[in-house]
Amino acid sequence: MDILRKYKKHLLMIAVALIVLLVVGLSWSILKQPQRFEVRAGDSAVNNSLNAGDNKFDQSKVSPLSGVPCQNYQRRPVAVMISSDEVARPLSGLTSADLVVEMPVLLGGITRMMAVFACDLPEEIGSIRSARHDFIPLAQGWDAIYAHWGGSHFALDQLSKKVIDDLDALTNPYSVFYRKNTIAKPHNGFTSGERLLKTIDSIGFRQTANLSGYLHQPTTENNDHLDGVGVLSIGYPGISKVEFKYDPTINKYWRWRDKAKELDRNNLEQVAAAAIVVVRAQSRYLEDQYNDVALDGQGQCEVYQNGKRQDCLWQKDRGDAKSQIRFTNSVGQDIKFVPGQMWIEIIEPDREVSWTTE
Repeated sequence: MDILRKYKKHLLMIAVALIVLLVVGLSWSILKQPQRFEVRAGDSAVNNSLNAGDNKFDQSKVSPLSGVPCQNYQRRPVAVMISSDEVARPLSGLTSADLVVEMPVLLGGITRMMAVFACDLPEEIGSIRSARHDFIPLAQGWDAIYAHWGGSHFALDQLSKKVIDDLDALTNPYSVFYRKNTIAKPHNGFTSGERLLKTIDSIGFRQTANLSGYLHQPTTENNDHLDGVGVLSIGYPGISKVEFKYDPTINKYWRWRDKAKELDRNNLEQVAAAAIVVVRAQSRYLEDQYNDVALDGQGQCEVYQNGKRQDCLWQKDRGDAKSQIRFTNSVGQDIKFVPGQMWIEIIEPDREVSWTTE
């Protein structure tokens, strides 16, 4: 009996030892596995501009368009055509854009915008309007995916040649666009950051950016700015007239249209630009209803940042539609911009632009 008890005890000890070895081995195997995290389009991957106090992120990794540190600094931009009509205001998503372009779509008439998103893709973007051929080469230069709701036949002719990856609401792949019943057509077309990311991934568009972007000033250089206030007035006609009011306390320019604050419907915040480029470019009518803005070659421009005005030269290679529009100073050097949202305001040479300070 003693021998039998000893034998059972010996078997029990062996079993316990085997269990311990199995548990230790399994734990070691799990620890050696690479950690995987699934980030969905609706999570922080969509809205991921970093707070200034976030010291977990490399602050040298910045958006090539805005110069602002962000997690998605290598993400390919999305350029969305946005309405400028009074009935569509306030627009959704403007405060989240890295860069916004505005130019007339009628000679001496109303304007349209193209908001370019890289760091931040907001919960709603709109109202979305039709493509115009003048905007396409600018979007090409920033390696953007071009989102629009139909377009002029000049624009659609270009897009049919696959000159740029684009998303058209008329075909509406993967339901990336939607209409809101509470707003009258054609101003009720919208999209969202989540829908854009899912559709871009489903179609298989390249998602890593390939663009040079712009030079930006170190934040220490921003201390040399105007102490007082200033007003930049851009003479688009009628209700399209734009003002940017410089605020030295934040070193930015509050945007106003037709004497009203330019608000973002998403957060009811006023749009504020860190830098503004006023581009002078000739326009002409096409078929008595479309505008044709000459944005290849070069021309005069003005940069407004730090509460100051600077003359510049804009350049875009005539022979390469994918070339990025550049802005250089009097000695041919690329201008360094204050980090933050940039606005490019394109206007005919004979329209009035004024800058006044107090």
